Amino acid sequence: MSRYTSATDADVREMLATIGVASIEELFEVIPEGLRLGRALDLPPGQAEQAVYAELRDLAARNVSAEDEISFLGAGMYDHYVPAIVDAITQRSEFLTPYTPYQPEVSQGGLQVMFEFQTAISELTGLPVANASLYEGPSSVASAAYLALGVAKGRRKLVASRGLHPHSRATLETYARGFGAEVVEVGLAGGVTDAGAVVGALDDEVAAVFVQNPNFLGAVEDLEALASAAHEAGALCVASVDAPTLGVLRPPGECGVDVAVGEGQPLGNRLDFGGPSFGFFAATEEHLRRMPGRIAGETTDADGRRGFVLALQTREQHIRRERATHNICTSQALNALAGTIYLAWLGRRGIVELGELLVRRTAYARERLAGVEGVELLHDAPVAREFAVRLDAPVREVVDRVSEEGIAAGYPLARDYPEYEDGLLVAITERRSREDIDRLADALARAIAAASAPGDELFSDSENKASRTAEATR
Repeated sequence: MSRYTSATDADVREMLATIGVASIEELFEVIPEGLRLGRALDLPPGQAEQAVYAELRDLAARNVSAEDEISFLGAGMYDHYVPAIVDAITQRSEFLTPYTPYQPEVSQGGLQVMFEFQTAISELTGLPVANASLYEGPSSVASAAYLALGVAKGRRKLVASRGLHPHSRATLETYARGFGAEVVEVGLAGGVTDAGAVVGALDDEVAAVFVQNPNFLGAVEDLEALASAAHEAGALCVASVDAPTLGVLRPPGECGVDVAVGEGQPLGNRLDFGGPSFGFFAATEEHLRRMPGRIAGETTDADGRRGFVLALQTREQHIRRERATHNICTSQALNALAGTIYLAWLGRRGIVELGELLVRRTAYARERLAGVEGVELLHDAPVAREFAVRLDAPVREVVDRVSEEGIAAGYPLARDYPEYEDGLLVAITERRSREDIDRLADALARAIAAASAPGDELFSDSENKASRTAEATR
């Protein structure tokens, strides 16, 4: 068992003597005293395994699963139904690795899955080429920025709609600093990207315009007009899209978009505490060699048999670093496999039916909630599966009250949009029935009335603190 225990005092002395150091403290002399803790860590004493298990079980019990409540939370991650076939196939041992299939002669199954995934994303987005997946939605947006800056040499500005997901905007800002580029944000008007502001922000320094469709507030954007404006200024148009809505919305490729990216979680992946997931990335053929990640291709062997290979690998491990377009390492192939199975399970007609169902139920929910006293629509723009409302009572308090009835009412917009302090974002999936929507409307009516009652307080100070802690673990 010695290989599994920590180094003994004798082991430590031997290691220090080998490297010519008198003590462990000497190893940390380069760290200024002011940055050192200067005391032992304040940790509780060790406990028996049974006691540790009991404490961890109690902590885990504070989490609330989407299976345990009626959830109208969205904001990028959605409570879709995952069919049994997804687990049945992804849990097969031959697929349970995200490692890159470097040897095609022993990796035909994995390579074919990558190829089928690329084909599905290409058909879904209406763009001719797609890669074999990226980490998640926001990093896919940022990867598109790298592509755009490489195409438009000398241009160092990126125009981003405020309707782009806050995480995507933050990731874009982080990447832009590393690229020496500037992100110019344009606001919203009537719930959608202000087209006039986009035109005003465009000049010969702009490499790309970034939009989301539907945007973070749920509104459907005019992609064709925004793409046209970008192209007139010599810039690319990048659209972050919500895959399940593409069954009813025009594919970005048909709207003139150059690069389409998105979050893959809604495609056969559960919420799982916010991840892991995958991102998808599709583009016009002229940008093929600037795309990030890997691309699987179809070929034939010496005997004429169909086979699959890694056709392009633009990672710095495989080509000269200065020519690399991404440094993605362990891929999201297992999560992308779940997405591939899900899309195959739906089929062409199924994705359309899903989109139509989302639109119908969202329209019903929007009308039902707008009829609640103290609730009004934040904007009148068309929506597909998500919409924003204003509340006449403190949003956080209303959400907490509704939560007491086993309902997650939605996402408070003030977290990311201070201008919408009274805003609540409500998401619909096929798991939310008309009865669920009616329950939400009734619960909101009660919560708003109670929160608006003079002198009424939902929680004491200590209970408020506990509520915030519970929300953080939700």
